[in-house]
Amino acid sequence: MDVLNALMDSINTFVLTHAGQPWVYAVLFAGCLIDGFFPPVPSESLVVGLAALVYAADGPNAWAIFGVAAAGAFLGDNLAYAIGRGIGTDRWRWMRSPRMQRGIVWARRELDRRAVSLILVARFIPIGRVVVNLGAGATRYPRTWFIPLTGFSALAWAGYSTAIGVLAGAWFKDNQLLGVVVAVAVALVLGVLIDKLISRLRGATPMHPASPAEEGAGPADEAAGRSGMDGRTR
Repeated sequence: MDVLNALMDSINTFVLTHAGQPWVYAVLFAGCLIDGFFPPVPSESLVVGLAALVYAADGPNAWAIFGVAAAGAFLGDNLAYAIGRGIGTDRWRWMRSPRMQRGIVWARRELDRRAVSLILVARFIPIGRVVVNLGAGATRYPRTWFIPLTGFSALAWAGYSTAIGVLAGAWFKDNQLLGVVVAVAVALVLGVLIDKLISRLRGATPMHPASPAEEGAGPADEAAGRSGMDGRTR
């Protein structure tokens, strides 16, 4: 909780201090791009925080936030795919953590069952999108499907995140700090709720761990996922 509070404070301070600067869009783009393959970067919080200040004097432009966030998210997701396809899912230490490896096993299994809906939904789950995109690359999920799916999901995610911030900013025009705090908090809570909903519909997700019995079946499921995906078109 202390880490989360410190993270939110840092984001709020950055947004309030630099929201009117032209280069803030470059930071937003970089954050959304890196978030596609490196989980600790909280791009939702940055998007909604900036969007909450669109009504402030010299505040950012909502359409620019939407476009930059969508572009960064799309490229980040496809970079994660390229990493998974090119070097696999265990090259770096953070990839080998138990949580990430459990998520990769889950992603392989779910990609084999219902890949289209999984790729669309995963963009809204912070860790989920990373493991799904890495898994899609590692299992050679066809690029001809992956690119348009991630394009659509990036647009939907950017619109959703921007809308949360704009609405919060409209409600708290007279208190910009409160507007940013509320927007970021709402985005975080909705992310958790989406993950819980998906876990109820699909089973355990990377953010909602499986039971020990389910985790014990992971290697077998991963092997099955690999064999089932090997026949896909490259």
